[in-house]
Amino acid sequence: MKKTNPMKPLSILTFLCLPMLIFSQDCDCSSNYAWVKKTFEENDAGYAYALQKKGRELYEAHNSQIAAKVAAVETLQECQAVLYEWLTFFRPGHIGLQLHESVTQQSANEAPVNSFPDWETYAMPAEDFRAYLDQKEDPGFEGIWETSSYGIGIKKEGDTYVGFIVESGAETWSEGQVKLKFQVEEDRESGVFYMYDHSPVAFDKISMLGANSLQLGRFNLSRRYPELTADPKFDAYIKSMDATLPYLDQISETTLYLRIPSFQGSEKKAIDSVIAANREKILATENLIIDIRNGTGGSDSSYKELLPFLYTNPIREVGVEFLSTKLNNQRMLDFINKPEYGFDEEGKKWAQESFDRLTKQEGAWVNLNDTKATIIEYDTVYPYPKNIGILINGGNGSTDEQFLLAAKQSRKVKLFGTSTMGVLDVSNMYFVPSPCNEFYLGYSLTRSMRIPDFTIDEHGIQPDFYLDSEIPEYEWVRYTESILKGE
Repeated sequence: MKKTNPMKPLSILTFLCLPMLIFSQDCDCSSNYAWVKKTFEENDAGYAYALQKKGRELYEAHNSQIAAKVAAVETLQECQAVLYEWLTFFRPGHIGLQLHESVTQQSANEAPVNSFPDWETYAMPAEDFRAYLDQKEDPGFEGIWETSSYGIGIKKEGDTYVGFIVESGAETWSEGQVKLKFQVEEDRESGVFYMYDHSPVAFDKISMLGANSLQLGRFNLSRRYPELTADPKFDAYIKSMDATLPYLDQISETTLYLRIPSFQGSEKKAIDSVIAANREKILATENLIIDIRNGTGGSDSSYKELLPFLYTNPIREVGVEFLSTKLNNQRMLDFINKPEYGFDEEGKKWAQESFDRLTKQEGAWVNLNDTKATIIEYDTVYPYPKNIGILINGGNGSTDEQFLLAAKQSRKVKLFGTSTMGVLDVSNMYFVPSPCNEFYLGYSLTRSMRIPDFTIDEHGIQPDFYLDSEIPEYEWVRYTESILKGE
């Protein structure tokens, strides 16, 4: 019943927060580009597939554009961004380019107090801003807000809301620097949030949940001042979106709500613990809502204990093929030799057998299973939960989508929300260091044997019940419960 090809987490580029580091003498961006291009072309499981879909001419044009940008690069961060742009030609997920830990350690040792002294500022002392807010009967978006690392003042100037640092827990930001901006017009919302390293992230969704919670795209801010009366109808949603650990709530006599923020392998123990502690309650309650919105991908093993509650008939899981190359096959030895992978003796035995099999077929596509599909069967079909709704959105990809493919085969299950991210057909990531140890390139080792008949990438998994924009996300749970209860 368990997968024999451990899934690596969905990986996308995260711009690291570093001072501007220059290249070593022998490793400029051109040499790094040449290495990334060669390594990816020779080893990535999705390279040929993407080339087949998009064509050689478009690929060569992309290479020419990137080469021109590479020639103008002066810092590691600029090079990182351009090389990642090259990778996005192939697919939106299961790719990555990270700075090597030796580089991040160097930056930690050398980071100045303020790396961006010429950054735009908004001159308004905190005490003056508080006095201004005290005069507002309804502050709306204005106020002092907080995230995990910052206190941010938001004030309207003309038709633009300007967010400036009131308090900073990061050495790259100083009091008064502009952290965000946004506009709310009658038919359009738009804004930009500047990250730890001052790189911009655009957003086009702005909403208030009650008086004290502000959502700017994927960023959540909590009001610190002025203190306003909270609206309890938003409490459950804010709790769910802020959650970092799984939990289960009974939201009515006939419905349970299970929130799973992440299927990362590191969260498996917590997920299994919540399920075990509430097993009897789950099996005695008619309806179950599983909320995996804005997931992180992760490991297939993390959802294994959920499947028996969903099960109604044998579940078919179509497997993957490994691209056998000398570099790719090294990952099997990593499973054996590197403790961080957490493989037990049984897992190490599988990895050694897989390595031997892959090595004998170097240059070929290899199915490590005996059949194309694995059949998952359980001895029991539980009468309860009778109806199961799974909440999904565009933040779900990779392992989240693998879980949904299994769950959708149950007669009990319906999906509610919007289409998922669509990053599953090419997977199982592997990170390898560049020759000068400046970067780690993340690429994929496997392609799904669903290709080309049933692809997920680029269009995602569709919900059974599409929850349109007139149903706000904080009401998705209530709406789903009403459908499950037949109201």
